[in-house]
Amino acid sequence: MSHPLIKVYEEGQVGVIELHRPNVLNALNRQMVDEIVEQLEAYDRNTDIRVMIIKGNEKVFAAGADIDEMMEETPLSMELANPFAVWDRMTLIKKPLIASVNGFCLGGAFELALHCDLIIAGEDAKFGFPEVKLGVMPGAGGTQLLTKVIGKRQALEWIWLGESFKADEAKSLGIVNRVVASELVYEESMRFAQALAEQAPISVRFIKEAVHAAEDLSLMEGMKLERKNFYLAFDSEDQKEGMKAFVEKRPPHFKGV
Repeated sequence: MSHPLIKVYEEGQVGVIELHRPNVLNALNRQMVDEIVEQLEAYDRNTDIRVMIIKGNEKVFAAGADIDEMMEETPLSMELANPFAVWDRMTLIKKPLIASVNGFCLGGAFELALHCDLIIAGEDAKFGFPEVKLGVMPGAGGTQLLTKVIGKRQALEWIWLGESFKADEAKSLGIVNRVVASELVYEESMRFAQALAEQAPISVRFIKEAVHAAEDLSLMEGMKLERKNFYLAFDSEDQKEGMKAFVEKRPPHFKGV
């Protein structure tokens, strides 16, 4: 696949997608989002890849959506283009997805990070939804994803004011998992990803499904899903290997089957 707006590479069992529109601070246009999702889906199918990272560069994750691309849109042109359908495909990714964030992570870029399972941020990272200042609002899931994390009152404050907030505040609200020195963001993201890649892939997949479902299901429905996935794990070779390794007091060697 040709991906001129992103860079793609692997480190061991970790697949990396690097946003690459440096002349516009990695502003997300439709082509870039298409490329990101296509590559995520390719990594999701690749049995050699167990974890994925989306990153910007050392100075910026992404400044937001490409405003120039949207300037002349009409309700009908947006309806016909259906630009958010590709974003919905991100919710179907089964493998762990980590956002590695330096600098600005605003608007559509913040939505991209919120679609990830974990966020590792640098001390200089800034998050926010400035759309209200442009006379619009988040459209790729921002109002829903942020509210699920921090609750409606705090989400309204953030989205209504359109201000940006620092990484430490984002961490205190549960948006960010870890805040590290800016120059160590990718290193910490990769360290976390490689540790996660050593876990049993089927277990990791089942855990992701159950935890994400917990936001929307009732307690009993969520418990039923958890138990189903727990039982299914016993059909894997990794379950046999994990328990055998525990008894034999040695590290397990998981194969993802």
